[in-house]
Amino acid sequence: MMIRLFLTGLSCAVLFLAMPVAAQDERTFRIATAGNAGTYFPIGGLIANAISAPPGSRACDDGGACGVPGLTATAISTNGSVANVELIAAGQMESAFVQSDVVTWAWTGSGIWAPRPPVDGLRAIANLYPESMHVVASAESGITSLADLSGKRVSLDEPGSGTLVEAEIILRAVGVTPADVQAQYLPTTDAANAMRAGQLDAFFFAGGFPAKAVSDLANDMDIVLIPFDEDTTEIILVDHEFLTYDLIPAGTYRGMTADVWTIGVNAQWVTTTDQPDDLIYDVTRALWNSTTRRLLDGGHQKGALVTMETALDGVGIPLHPGAQRFYEETGMLN
Repeated sequence: MMIRLFLTGLSCAVLFLAMPVAAQDERTFRIATAGNAGTYFPIGGLIANAISAPPGSRACDDGGACGVPGLTATAISTNGSVANVELIAAGQMESAFVQSDVVTWAWTGSGIWAPRPPVDGLRAIANLYPESMHVVASAESGITSLADLSGKRVSLDEPGSGTLVEAEIILRAVGVTPADVQAQYLPTTDAANAMRAGQLDAFFFAGGFPAKAVSDLANDMDIVLIPFDEDTTEIILVDHEFLTYDLIPAGTYRGMTADVWTIGVNAQWVTTTDQPDDLIYDVTRALWNSTTRRLLDGGHQKGALVTMETALDGVGIPLHPGAQRFYEETGMLN
């Protein structure tokens, strides 16, 4: 009997030591991004890698993972900004990349979000980087201005994307409605493929440059990026305060011999009040450590623009309490 009790007690002790530690510490954290042809997805992958430190990882000081202990983060491909707000509001994702205009409209229940109720639990982790509106046309289309889109075969991007919202804003500014174009609603990769096949004249894409889908297309055929004239840009910016002047430099894509003026919007990383304060504090701290800096600088051209100095730029919703605590401790907030 004594032997049985000892063995039973020993096996219980082994189970106690082997099971709960990993199970208790392991957490998943999803980042809703966008299609894999744009910039959200690769930047999301870099950040997910940076903030992860799964159970069993070597310590940061020993050359291992420098993310949040026990956390496994993953970048998830989605339809984009509008869909991402819906996903985190429904609790289907822990966080998301969203355009700054869509974030603010959703939080206030205004703009394109009306008449839906506001998503008042939205909270910011950080502003990330500026995104540029690309209006890409085939050289054969003869399109040289935004007004030339009338009557053409144009993809406005897929439903649920921030690009679609802004494409409609841009068309209205030049007196063109979606009904005036042969509108299609394709993800960026599908739009580029349709242009290769001669089935599309132009498409809209909002994202950081250089965008893989646009670069690959420019290498396969002659394209042009359509510039925004000053009058059109002023009309757009007066009515939409979250948009800004932006410039895509010459040489960004093959055949691009001059700078192209366009409009831009910020990409922001958001979550909800459902996420624990300590978790978001740790995530924010991991985002801005030196290891993450090296990953961002070496992983993508836009990664270099993700800086702590601009982390609060253009943030139009409240910070998550965990993120706020981090920024207060670092002196970024008074």
